[in-house]
Amino acid sequence: MANTTMKAYKVSEIAFTNNVNGKVELKLKTKVSHNVRFNRGGVCEATLTVEVRDEQNPDTISVRVKVVGAFTVNREVEKEFIHVETYKELFPFAKALVTTISANAGIPPIYVQNIDIENKEIYRFDMNAAKGEM
Repeated sequence: MANTTMKAYKVSEIAFTNNVNGKVELKLKTKVSHNVRFNRGGVCEATLTVEVRDEQNPDTISVRVKVVGAFTVNREVEKEFIHVETYKELFPFAKALVTTISANAGIPPIYVQNIDIENKEIYRFDMNAAKGEM
């Protein structure tokens, strides 16, 4: 059985600022946050926010999207693993949305790089152990 199953998702927030005039060199920085709220009965709600903005002048361009997903979860699995799996399921939707918004705004599309959440300091643990593989 999978540890998580997405039942539905929705985009709950889109914010876009485009004050790019002419040829401008931008240094884009991406910020990602992900929170999971666990409910009773093996259900959780995960919220993933992706924000991309110019590092030197955030008023020039910024894109912020918030995607919320409803999941059924295996209650026997540690919450940290559920957190990682819900992130992996929601991230492609947020990534595609940022690209679509920017591409349709008359500027070159913004591509958000994949983030290996399992190798981030806060989530560094053995994913294979959770799957019963040793």
